[in-house]
Amino acid sequence: MSVKAAQHARELLLKEYRGVLSTHSKKIPGYPFGSVAPYCLDGDGRPLLLISRIAQHTHNLQADGKCSLLVGERGAEDVQAVGRLTLLADARKLQDTAEIDAAAARYYRYFPQSSQYHRVHDFDFWVLEPVRWRFIGGFGAIHWLEDASLANPFAGAAEAGMLEHMNADHGEAIAHYVALAGLPASEPAQMVGIDSEGFHLRIAGGLYWLPLPTSCNTAGQVRQALVQLARAESWPTGGERQR
Repeated sequence: MSVKAAQHARELLLKEYRGVLSTHSKKIPGYPFGSVAPYCLDGDGRPLLLISRIAQHTHNLQADGKCSLLVGERGAEDVQAVGRLTLLADARKLQDTAEIDAAAARYYRYFPQSSQYHRVHDFDFWVLEPVRWRFIGGFGAIHWLEDASLANPFAGAAEAGMLEHMNADHGEAIAHYVALAGLPASEPAQMVGIDSEGFHLRIAGGLYWLPLPTSCNTAGQVRQALVQLARAESWPTGGERQR
């Protein structure tokens, strides 16, 4: 398996937050059924969905959990020249209270409005457990990957603490990240997720993943990387980023 291809596939999954979920049609057997699905990644790096019990794709998954999620780079002029990822997976509805609580805490940060309809309406969390990945990084860059997911070492209290600290005390640094990356500045950004390779910002209704200059496995390393970015005049890219 290409380590670099797996990294690129994972980064695409992190950068995007919606895809096409394809399920096996229950109503018309033998035909695939595609629907748009927003997602974020859970603590194990798997896509996490919040879907209605009355939705057609939910009925399909209840009958057959085998599915796929297609994710492509947003805003591409030529979709065949940019990255796209098809994840073949087994969908599993979360049943354990601790799992549901962890999923809710994470998902609500990414999609705040979801807390309302989750509580009021019949929505459930589902996780897509990867079976295999098909990543195309552009013309000729085609890979079947056994695994591209990566567990988040900070998922839970550590991540929540870092996010609270950054949003409460380092708004200027976050604004600098936005300017450095050329992101929209229509509203103040909120940091909503941190993983070992980067972090997510939510600006209005949009989500943006930005890579850290170095891969981090401790809170101290994350702090050093964020300080480095706060002092940078341009975003580290290519050979500047260390793993």
